[in-house]
Order: sequence, then structure tokens, then C-alpha cells
Amino acid sequence: MFVESFYRVWDVIAFGVLGLLPVVLAVWYVQIIMRRNKVREALGSIDAHLKQRLDLIPNMLRMAQKFMTHERSLLEDITQLRTRVAELAQAPDPQTSGARLSIEDMISSKMGQLMVQVENYPDLKSDQTMVQAMQTFNEVEARIAASRRFFNSAVTALNNAVEIFPGSLIAKLAGVSAVPHFAAEEEARKAINADDFLTEPAR
Repeated sequence: MFVESFYRVWDVIAFGVLGLLPVVLAVWYVQIIMRRNKVREALGSIDAHLKQRLDLIPNMLRMAQKFMTHERSLLEDITQLRTRVAELAQAPDPQTSGARLSIEDMISSKMGQLMVQVENYPDLKSDQTMVQAMQTFNEVEARIAASRRFFNSAVTALNNAVEIFPGSLIAKLAGVSAVPHFAAEEEARKAINADDFLTEPAR
């Protein structure tokens, strides 16, 4: 009698576990999909701000070229980086977001150098159109920084969900994989030293 009762209890437990398993897997699957969509939403937010910044750059470069006769290489570097990132922006993809954002950060670094060098050119520095463009650029940069933090947070949540068992198995079935975090390139991490640029241009 005792043995039969014991086996009945284990049968109930086994059936209970088997009954709960599909529910657990379904919930985990839903969580992975929701977190993947959150990453896509975060990337879309970054993309909108980056496109706004890309639109600002050509006008700023055109204004700078009128005055900056000794910074041609810097202006050319910015133009080339903008061209490269514009190509990647045609089809935003979480899997390639790390590479794209690294180039975007290099643009930020170069544009920071450009705005420091504006100080060497009083006529350009006092140009109201340039002043307004620089203010707008800085506002967009702040929004991009906030969006990147949101993106990295969403990526961490997704990666935890797809890398921890049984999420790793469910993610494979769902075709969802880990996404790289945004990490700035070494050049972009360096602080801009104004003393390197605030020199009187040669006449």
C-alpha cells in the first residue's frame, strides 16, 4: 500500500512537471521575442537620431570649408566616414550595429575636433548659422548618447535570455542570437585636448 501511494505521488509530480514544461518554454520563448523586439526598437531610436546628425554634417562642412583652409584632411576624413556610415544605414541590423556605431563614434570624435578648431577662425565662430548648427549638433549628440545606453541595456537583457539554458535552445529554434553591445573605438574614447587644436592657423 505504501509503495503504491509512493508511486502515485511521483506519477502526479511527473505529470505536473511535464504539464508545466510547455508553459515554461512558451513563456521563455515570448520573453526572447519581446527582448529581441526591444533591441530593434532601441536600434530604431538610435537610427533616427543618427540620420538627423548625418543630415547636419554636410551643411556644417560646407560652412567650414569657406573659412578652414588648413584643415582639409579633417574635413575629408569626416566626409569619408559619413559616406561609409550612410551605406550601412540603408538597412539597420542589430547584428551589424556594433560596427556601424563604432564608425558613428569616430564621426563624433572628428566632429568634436572640428568644433574645437572653429575657435581658431573668428569669422566662422561668429557666423550665426554655424553657431546654430553646432548647438543643434550637440543636442543630437546628447540624444544619441541616451539612446545608446537604452540599446546596451536592451542588448544585455536579450543576451542573458538567449545564453542561459534553456533559453539557448529556444533561441536557436526561434532563430534569435546574441547581439553585440555598442563599444566605442579606441580613437573615439580619447578625450579631445583643445590645446592640440587651438593654434593660430598659418597665413
